[in-house]
Amino acid sequence: MKKIFLVLLVTTFSFQVNAQTDKQLVTKACMNYLEGFYEGNTDKLKASLKPTLHKFGFWRSDKNNKYGKASYMTFEGALKFAKDVESRKNYAKKGSPKKVEILDLLDKIAAVKVTAYWGTDYMLLAKQDDGRWMIEQVIWQGPNK
Repeated sequence: MKKIFLVLLVTTFSFQVNAQTDKQLVTKACMNYLEGFYEGNTDKLKASLKPTLHKFGFWRSDKNNKYGKASYMTFEGALKFAKDVESRKNYAKKGSPKKVEILDLLDKIAAVKVTAYWGTDYMLLAKQDDGRWMIEQVIWQGPNK
């Protein structure tokens, strides 16, 4: 009986530790995404984005306060954007939002909401065979005004 209890205790504990680790790893991937764009850091983007990234969203015009056509970004486009931020020293303003909310976390996939200076992103991540969590898809919308 003691042996069964010990096995159940260890199993339960290991699931909780693994879930906590996955939560931390998903959060880290999303923070790498935010900081990669905010800091112009391509290494952080490469650590969090799949090369097959599919990102699109809608920006609201400052002139007429209307949303334009969908804007698309590939993995290469994300790296180019970060390089432009770095070369122009056009970093995010101090105090810009960097909020990560995990909406759902399973063994191999996660859904996350990220709030940034450019608006809100909803992201889908997948756990890779090596245990890393990578962003596969992003849909975003510029801030409501």
